[in-house]
Amino acid sequence: MKRIIFLIAIAGLTTTLFAQKEFLGNWTTVSDKTGEKESIVRIFKATNGLYYGKIEKLLQPQYAGKNVLCDKCKGADKDKPVEGLIIVRDMKYEDGKLVGGTVLDPDSGNTYYAAITYDASTGKLTLRGSIDKRGILGRSQTWIR
Repeated sequence: MKRIIFLIAIAGLTTTLFAQKEFLGNWTTVSDKTGEKESIVRIFKATNGLYYGKIEKLLQPQYAGKNVLCDKCKGADKDKPVEGLIIVRDMKYEDGKLVGGTVLDPDSGNTYYAAITYDASTGKLTLRGSIDKRGILGRSQTWIR
């Protein structure tokens, strides 16, 4: 009986760890307004167990080869280069989603509550940024691998 419970626990843990890995890696952000590819964001799990997203590269032609700064950002991110900027912060894996953190919009400098879901059938992420914690007042953006 103990062996069966142990095997079920291991199977559950393995499934959970595999599901969490689906979020990791490089994702191409696509504008929900224009449909154009905007940047490559790398989602990673930090040593504190939380998930973060860092802009690795800007894809818009007008920014090619330029050191674009986040001039509208506030606090410690003000005037930092957009490439290399951590825009997804403090997300935790819960019920198959990344929740509880924030997302920074470098274009406006605003920070929003965030939730990220992974659609296994399409292989895409959906990031929901909102001004309320429940995600009602906001907008969604789809990211592709």
